[in-house]
Formats: sequence, C-alpha cells, structure tokens
Amino acid sequence: MNPYLNETHDPGLRSWVESANLAGTDFPIQNLPLAVFNSPFNEGLPRVGVAIGDSILDITEGWKSGFFEGPADRAAQSCFVPSLGPLMALGPEHAQALRIRLSQLLRVGGVSGQEQEFLSRHLVPRQGTPLRLPVEIGDYTDFYASVYHATNIGSMFRPDNPLLPNYKHIPIGYHGRASSIVVSGTTIHRPSGQTKDDAAENPMFGPCRLLDYELEVGFFVGQGNHLGHPVSIAEADNHIFGLCLVNDWSARDLQKWEYQPLGPFLAKSFSTTISPWVVTLDALAPFRIPAFDRPTGDPSPLPYLSSANDRSWGGIDLQLEVFLSSVRMREEACEPYRVSSGNFRDMYWTIAQMLTHHASNGCNLRPGDLLASGTVSGKTKDSRGCLMELTWRGTEPITLPTGEQRRFLQDGDEVMIRGFCERPGAVRIGFGECRGIIGKTED
Repeated sequence: MNPYLNETHDPGLRSWVESANLAGTDFPIQNLPLAVFNSPFNEGLPRVGVAIGDSILDITEGWKSGFFEGPADRAAQSCFVPSLGPLMALGPEHAQALRIRLSQLLRVGGVSGQEQEFLSRHLVPRQGTPLRLPVEIGDYTDFYASVYHATNIGSMFRPDNPLLPNYKHIPIGYHGRASSIVVSGTTIHRPSGQTKDDAAENPMFGPCRLLDYELEVGFFVGQGNHLGHPVSIAEADNHIFGLCLVNDWSARDLQKWEYQPLGPFLAKSFSTTISPWVVTLDALAPFRIPAFDRPTGDPSPLPYLSSANDRSWGGIDLQLEVFLSSVRMREEACEPYRVSSGNFRDMYWTIAQMLTHHASNGCNLRPGDLLASGTVSGKTKDSRGCLMELTWRGTEPITLPTGEQRRFLQDGDEVMIRGFCERPGAVRIGFGECRGIIGKTED
C-alpha cells in the first residue's frame, strides 16, 4: 500500500471551480501546484498562488481573511512574501498542512456558500497572468542521471566504452549557474564562445552553431541542512519540496572545445529555463513507483544511497514531451511538432539519491536550491531527450511538418516541454509548460 496517500489524492474529489473538473486539465484539485504571480489584489505586485483549473487563488487573501489555522496558518502566512522560499524552509509538515487546507477550501462541500463566494472573488484567470520564478534560486546543480542518455553520448565519443567506470556507482553532477535561470516564456539569446573545428589549426570566437535543448526535471530543496551535516537517504524526502520542468539549453560546439578537463562552463551557463508551477512532492504520491530496475550485473548502490523505501517508491511515473515550432510553422499555422516523448521513470538514480549524494560530504543545501536530473532519455530513439541524441550529432536530421530539417536549433525556433502523470485509479495531473524561443542572433 502506498504510504504517501492522504485525503487530497482521493480521485472522487471535485472542485467548485468547474474548470478543475474537466478531463485533461493539468490542474485538478488533486494537483494544487504553487507559483509566484502578479496579483491584482496586490496592485499587480507578486504573490504566491495555487493553480486550480484555469484559475489562480491568491493564498495571502485567504490567509488575511482567517481561512487557515495551525501549521497551515503559518504556511499561508509565509506566502505573504512573494517567493516560495519561506514556505520551503518550513518543512514538510507545514507544506502538507497547507495542501490539505487548500484542498478543503477548493473542494465541493468543503466550505460554506458565503466562504466560497469570498474565495471565488480572489481567483485570477491563469491565461494572461504573468508568472515569475517561484523562488530566488541560490544554487543550481545539474546531474547526469539517465543511463540511456549517458550511454548515447558516450557512444558518440567512446564507442568501445561509452560509460565511464564511476557512472553506475555515483550520481554524477556539476555546479550550474543559478543567475541565468529564467522562467518559461523568456527569450533565449544564442550564446557566443570559442569553438574549434576538427580540421582547424586554431579556435575561433563567434555565435554558437550547434544550439540544443535538454529535457530535464528539476526539484527544489525544502528544508536545508547545516554545513557539515549530511542528509540520510531515509530523510531525503523531507528535504524535497516539489518538482518542475527544466530545459538546460546547451551550446554543443562550445561544449566540445571547453569541456576538458573541468566540465561544463560557458556552454551551459548562458540560460536554463524552468516551468513556473511547482508540483509538490505530496501531489506526486499516487505516481510514485519502484526505482529503476538495474540490470543483472550492475553494482548495487553503496549503503548510504540505498534504502528499502527508496527502492520501493523512489521512482516517479512522469510522462514528458518535447515540441518544436519553427517560424515557418507558425506562419503556416502548424501545430507544434512533437519531437520526442520520454518518462522520468527511466532515470538510473532517484531524486532522493541525488540529494543524499549531494549532501553526503556535508554540503549545506538551502531552501530553494534547484537540483536537476540531467537529460531524460529512454531506450527508444523517440524518447531521446535532446537533439544531440535525436539527430546523432546532426547526422540524422529530423523533418518538421513544413519539410524543414533540424539538426540543431535555429533562430526563431520555439521549444516547449510538457509533463503529466496519469495511471488507473488516480486523477491525471500536469506540470504546465516550460517554453523558450531562440531570439535572433543580432538581438
């Protein structure tokens, strides 16, 4: 029996916000993701809100009117700050209490008619409402947790030995650039840097020619840990607040030249896009599954990275899709073209293992820190999570509905990542979109 389920996951719950009951909505009452939005009740300044159907509820307005008590009251009060950081810092007890109370306030029969009328006046249409980064991200770490992605990339450069010896023993990651993380919808500027063609004697400096996206999933640290105090695998869930979608844009030609010996630098630091809605770990309870089934002969994780609970519930059944739209496609009114579809269940390392390993040396993780999975790829070609893999370094271009071909991204291309969870016996929940368009090089 799933130990993470509670009343908020009941598939029979319905909301008095009718749009939350429509089939296929990303934001039914069983989801209740959080974001920072520009609230008309705060003179257009940012506040924390919860998505319900096609609307956003301003949590602060509910708190000011006395709709919360106990741990939920303190959690709602923390939302007065236009960031999810203070709520993340309170820990899982308060976050779960807030979720339960929001579920009660928004469900059919959960409040009186007068209370429902008040709450309905503090709903904002999602469409057209500006959303911001959900938290000021202090630190960003990107992992390399898909064995399929690592094998594919390794095969391009080391066909006889794609995986380095440490890969199946340790979650590999690097310290990314937090200052260039942007919210969905932000224009991405093509980076410039040093590149060197194989036949060239010397490198050159100029705009990136091999611009790529990377389909990833990110998760935010909730409660932090003190410097010098590791987080055990048994406690890791208590330090994870929620998940979002991530596009870790990559300049492959810059990366090839600068990568050795210290790893990613300018090829990664120019922009990373995240979705604005944070789907809490509690919301994902119905979709928790066993961790990746390692093939016979693979090494078992060392004890500090292993627990019975993580083996049973460490995976997440999260379907992910990448869509591409060119300038010509938009001019000809073509729908965005789905270039790949994968699932987060295929990750070799769980999010708990990533966090535990990150803190295992005593590194102090702080509320709002972002950890990303690395490119999510699966066994099949159509589940590869970046153009580097899909086109096999540009040798196998993809063809768009207009007949255009893509090896890597061109100016004006728009990339959209979508994610959702669904299974029998549970209500489908979604993550919204993580969207970015490549601006003209001269912009």
